Amino acid sequence: MTTGYYKLDRSEMLKYIPNTVKVALDVGCGEGNFGRLVKEKFSCEVWGFEPAPVAYALAKEKLDNVIATNFSAEALPDNKFDLISFNDVLEHMADPWQTLHECRNKLTPAGHIIASIPNILYFHDFFRMVFNKDWKYEPAGIFDKTHLRFFTKKSIARLFDESGYEIINIEGIRPTDSKKFLLFNLATFGYWKESQFLQFAVTAKSKLT
Repeated sequence: MTTGYYKLDRSEMLKYIPNTVKVALDVGCGEGNFGRLVKEKFSCEVWGFEPAPVAYALAKEKLDNVIATNFSAEALPDNKFDLISFNDVLEHMADPWQTLHECRNKLTPAGHIIASIPNILYFHDFFRMVFNKDWKYEPAGIFDKTHLRFFTKKSIARLFDESGYEIINIEGIRPTDSKKFLLFNLATFGYWKESQFLQFAVTAKSKLT
């Protein structure tokens, strides 16, 4: 993971946040730039988790409460958050199923999860792997060497379902404008259309129990 990752504000994820949010948690908040946007737009309280010391120090100046560790359910009060966000974070976890399951008790009854998750079938990366016959880890991107889990749209939906959530919305974001992809998509009658997107954005809420 490059240091530039910590600076991202992920403004494209703001549209997935319900207007009713009062308290939000951004897991892997980096320097706090996304959380700051959330605070400004929704006038809400924002917490964060960030284990990287330099990023944590910067986030602490922007957010209401930042915890200097990886995600820990034990560090959070129950029924506290109207929103928990995971922007390119779940794929770095050994057990994202358990993490999402633990978040259910931390959400308010009307609370939501939003997440952006890389798409392993993204046209440029996936077909480079196929043609080169090589799964090459890289400093950043789809094949980031710190990624522990890899997802498609179907497996993202399954992840949330198995973790006790109902998907409200799942859609591709950051599409390629490559002419090669357009030609490939036409040639395959749209079968690989989901390969257009670098990531999928997810909005979910806990299933009724």
